[in-house]
Formats: sequence, structure tokens, C-alpha cells
Amino acid sequence: MLRASPEADKRQPHAALSRGKQDTVADQSLQERYAPGNSCFGCGQSNAQGLRIRSFEEGDTVVARWRAQKHHEAFPGVLNGGIVGALLDCHSNWAALVALMRQSGQSTPPCTVTSDFHVTLRAPTPSDAELELWAKAVEVKEDRAIVEATLSANGKVCARCRGTFVAVKPGHPAYYRW
Repeated sequence: MLRASPEADKRQPHAALSRGKQDTVADQSLQERYAPGNSCFGCGQSNAQGLRIRSFEEGDTVVARWRAQKHHEAFPGVLNGGIVGALLDCHSNWAALVALMRQSGQSTPPCTVTSDFHVTLRAPTPSDAELELWAKAVEVKEDRAIVEATLSANGKVCARCRGTFVAVKPGHPAYYRW
């Protein structure tokens, strides 16, 4: 089971997140760099109605920070559990994609989809806090990766996720989405 490290509370946001703008290619999120036209609800940068998470590599992990809006609430002050799941699913998918790309030595990522994922909601997620997502591939095979992830608010882990993400081949409906 993934544990939040003692350093997690001290971890600084990616430089681009701190500045709130893109200055260089290094400041682009994984989504902006590899899939700018992606329309996925959770991570698609071209989906104006979506969550539009921005994930960044930090060593062997992928991190993101995200803020909810009022319409993401289950009830006043608390984020909807389905939104929590979507954030963890999409963010974990990008951690898998990076791990598979590194393992294969490719310069472009494979198109990956969720095979399975399990979310454990550990505490209510406040809707008024900046959320931190952290994901890491813990097992990588030729065409799939198992990822563990956390979603934290105010230094407290609110949810955990473990999932399997698979690289798809031509003919799969998601193959050409990047």
C-alpha cells in the first residue's frame, strides 16, 4: 500500500504550477506536451467542461495540483467522490504512460487506458483546498503498468488508488486520441 512520505507535506509544487503559466517546454504538463487535443473529461486540455488536470514528472513520480469548483461538490464543502475517482484515474494513467515510455525508450508515449482501478476514500476531501495528486508506477510490464496514487488536501491523504493501465494497439477506439 502506498504511504504518503514525511516529505509530502514539505514538497513544493512544480515550478510551472507555482508561477501559474508556461514559460518553456519543461513547464508544460504531460497532457499539454503529449496530448494537447485530448478531450478526456479528467485530463483533456481541450475539454472546456472537464477537470483539465496538469500532471508533471518529478523523478519517478508524477505530481499535480488541482482546485475544485463549486459544481464539483457532493455537498457544501466536500468534493464529490466520483470527481476524486476521475482525478486519480486520469493522473494515474499519465504515471503509467510515462513509465511505459521510459521502459520502451520511446520519445512519444503509448496511448493507455484504464484496465482496472480501485479507489479508497479515507476522509472527506475539502472542496476549498488545493489538492495534491501523487502517482508512481510500482510494476511495469511490456504493455501495462500498475500504479499507486494518493490525493491529499492540507497535508492529509483523503484518497488512495491502485490501478492497472494498458497500452492499446491500432483498432482500439482510444488508440488515436493523442
